[in-house]
Amino acid sequence: MAKTKAKGRSARPAKAAGPYLGEVIVSHRFCAARFPKPPKLRDVGDGNRARLIRETAFKWMNGKTIKYWFYDKPARWTADESQENVVRKAFDMWKALGIGLDFAEVPSRQDADVRIAFDLADGSWSYVGTDLLDQPKDEQTMNFGWSLTADPQEGLDTALHEIGHTLGFPHEHQNPFAGIVWDEEAVYRSLAAPPNRWSRSTTFHNIIEKIVPDTVQGSSWDPNSVMHYPFEAGLILKPPKYRRGLSPKGGLSARDRSWVRKFYPPIKPGAARALGRFQSTPLRIAAGGQADFDFTADQTREYSFATFGVADTQLAVSGTVGGKTAVLAEDDDSGADRNAMLRIKLRKGEQVRVQVRMRYIGQPGEAALMVW
Repeated sequence: MAKTKAKGRSARPAKAAGPYLGEVIVSHRFCAARFPKPPKLRDVGDGNRARLIRETAFKWMNGKTIKYWFYDKPARWTADESQENVVRKAFDMWKALGIGLDFAEVPSRQDADVRIAFDLADGSWSYVGTDLLDQPKDEQTMNFGWSLTADPQEGLDTALHEIGHTLGFPHEHQNPFAGIVWDEEAVYRSLAAPPNRWSRSTTFHNIIEKIVPDTVQGSSWDPNSVMHYPFEAGLILKPPKYRRGLSPKGGLSARDRSWVRKFYPPIKPGAARALGRFQSTPLRIAAGGQADFDFTADQTREYSFATFGVADTQLAVSGTVGGKTAVLAEDDDSGADRNAMLRIKLRKGEQVRVQVRMRYIGQPGEAALMVW
């Protein structure tokens, strides 16, 4: 998988207004965004199937605890506790929505999924969703390139925005349903000036280019999303109401809240079902949904876990390794002419959690899970 990262936005103008470029005032700090390429699919023969697979790409298994860690060296990647506390607060705000994901700060880089630096020379950015799992363990997966405390609202919005990328969400201003018509030359001039100094190519790929419709959540545009950049007057031609600029309200919008709950709904206690050997368990879940099961090995040997039927699924088995919960194996059959399968050796009495995220299903009841 290509190494890609999404770089975030400043929610408010910088303290010192930038230079004038005709009618454009350069005052916002932006960062280049390079999202994961949509998964390469074979000829699936079904446009709806391809759309659903892409929409759920790079999303986490619900119930996952995403572990994060702040660099303690080198010095240029570190920050004082007040900066770190802004990020901690942003994680808490996402969790407070009641989503099924959890977040935990860990003391070791090797234990972390999200490795956070404060390199002021590198802008603010984050890898998108599960794409960060493919990055080397000694590299950052999130960076903050300006103070998060100089302007408290800007800093908090920046942290919320970067965590939004970590949860798998793209930039909202590149939503193809937005209907934004840019004054493209004004945009290029604006982003070429300080504080961004972007090339035309970087500006095109991060402002003007539209996201592939299949990867967008829903069919509407949310100008108040925390994933939306603010824009100065003179950059947007249409809709006319934004010719004088566009500034998101700040914080998590109603749509941010509803969509994160859609992909990561609250998990009810005892929701996982028991899974027995040689039993075909129907997967009665819609596309985008997830089913969790518990399985206990009755003897020490290798077990096979597999899905069956007309469906695209992400299958994962998690257990305890060294006293910590970890994913033992994972498979995703999306867009392929096969079903997901895992083979894992378990000890007698060992219990594992089996999770199935449904990417696509032809008809309800056409898919099942079995272990043998």
